Formats: sequence, structure tokens, C-alpha cells
Amino acid sequence: MQWYYIVAYFIGGAFFVNAIPHFVSGVMGRKFTSPFASPPGKGLSSPAVNVAWGFVNFVAAYVLIVRVGSFNCHTDADVAIAGIGGLVMGLNLARAFGKLA
Repeated sequence: MQWYYIVAYFIGGAFFVNAIPHFVSGVMGRKFTSPFASPPGKGLSSPAVNVAWGFVNFVAAYVLIVRVGSFNCHTDADVAIAGIGGLVMGLNLARAFGKLA
């Protein structure tokens, strides 16, 4: 496996996990923080902005995981790399959003 596949899968996992809270909050009609809020990352964005931002993150995750290299969901290493990227992002999001609560 090429080193840049590892980087792409890791970052793709992070994008996937980041997409979930934005997309779900937006679909539920709730305001949620986003990079487009004022101040960025602390203010609240509209549900529509969060759905769009979540979708962009899902697309980025798809491109990085599925279109780069030859990701195989039956290969433990591929799944572990993306999973670790998602775990790291999830822990960072928990810490960041925990400060806002």
C-alpha cells in the first residue's frame, strides 16, 4: 500500500465522522456550529448550512476513501486506517463541543 493511500484513508475517516453531526443536526432542523458561523466554530449556523456542510464532508470522505487507491472494506488494514482517522476526529470533536456545552 502506498503511503498516500494511508493518509487519504485516515483523512477520509475524519471527514466521514465530521459529516455526521452537521448533517444530522441540519436534517433535524437544529442550528449547529460550523466553520461558517460567526465566530467560526463557536456560533450557530442554520440547518440548511449544516446539511450542505455535512454533505460536502461526506463527498470528501467518499473521494478520499473510495476513489483514492483500492480501498477494500474486507481488508482489516484499510478499515483500521479509516477507523482510526474517524476515532481521532471524534475525540477532537468531543473535546471541542464539550467546551461549548
